[in-house]
Amino acid sequence: MPIPKSEAKANPAAKPERKPWKKKTPVQVVLEQADKLKAEIAELENELKDKRRQLQKFEEARKLFEAV
Repeated sequence: MPIPKSEAKANPAAKPERKPWKKKTPVQVVLEQADKLKAEIAELENELKDKRRQLQKFEEARKLFEAV
């Protein structure tokens, strides 16, 4: 059952106010997306470096096991 409008207006503290909307130019949108992608790529590169180090350790362990 939906909440009557009078009750919804009575409790304005229930919903936080939104930030004011700022209109962006297409150039700003594209530059913002490019920055987000750069940050995501940097994060993924760090993860990849960690995975490569882990793989190298496993390969070294594999060589030890094969030698035995």
